[in-house]
Amino acid sequence: MSARSPLPPTQWMGILVLLCVATLPGGLAGQQPVPSLDSLAARFAAIPAVSGYEQSLVDTLLALLPGSARDRAGDVVLTLGEGEPRTLIACPLDEPGFLVGAIRADGYLTLRRAGAAGPLGDQQLEGQRVTITGRKGPVPGVVGVRSIHLTRGRTITESPFTVDEAFVDVGASTGAEAAGLGIELLSVVTRARAPLRYGDSLLATPVAGRRAACAALLRAGRQAHPARGRVVIAFLVEQNLTRRGLSTIARTLGPFTDAILLDAQRDSTAPGRLASLDPANLPMLDLWGLPVRYGGTQVETVSLTAAARMERALVIRIGGGE
Repeated sequence: MSARSPLPPTQWMGILVLLCVATLPGGLAGQQPVPSLDSLAARFAAIPAVSGYEQSLVDTLLALLPGSARDRAGDVVLTLGEGEPRTLIACPLDEPGFLVGAIRADGYLTLRRAGAAGPLGDQQLEGQRVTITGRKGPVPGVVGVRSIHLTRGRTITESPFTVDEAFVDVGASTGAEAAGLGIELLSVVTRARAPLRYGDSLLATPVAGRRAACAALLRAGRQAHPARGRVVIAFLVEQNLTRRGLSTIARTLGPFTDAILLDAQRDSTAPGRLASLDPANLPMLDLWGLPVRYGGTQVETVSLTAAARMERALVIRIGGGE
């Protein structure tokens, strides 16, 4: 008696097709649809990435950008095409923030700056909700407000609030309780954020412009491919401090023929060029600014329509257009 298959031929054919797809390099089975620009911008903006502590956002980008890798500085890098010319298109990830400077015996935390806080950066911290990224996960807290009774009678010439006066309350009554929450020295502290959509495609959240620009670059990198030459797409760490991420890209992947840096464009700034720290490997960078309102504040606001225009321009530029 001949052996008979327990499945009809049509089902066997379907199984073979699925097996073939699963073995394709970067195949259809592993491909995910490109998230919308709106959802990406809000998602990126919700992830703290204080200068030197961008790990969570880097991990998110690596998962969303097939073919990308982390370099030795911690940048996310994707190389498209090969040969000449060599173009770099980069977007910084980091933001100013604060670190736990000390855990007091009474359970309060004191803070230190991490990166330049920007105009009135310290003053925007007083009386705000914050999130401490501890080893056990995020811990909510509030920055205390100076006593109303002690404030009475003070003159307008008195120095404004600074981070040195900040005391963070996480609901602990002793230092041991605070440490038990997973908080330790140099834990990252950021103002609590909840990205807000309002008006005609507006997004308000800290570092909205920079994160929307990075979202546009990620989407462009997943859609376009150079007609000639090599395009390196990079998401940079520590741009606000030493520009270490950018310097590493220049040394390890340069020399570049031309380079573009994406970022927020505040009211008082205009697109221009940024001098290179490594002229032998990196030319001056052309700045592509995404206009924002209320730059550097809790309600920095960007137009997602403008971000979509930036995405289309990046697709053309990556493809070899001007």
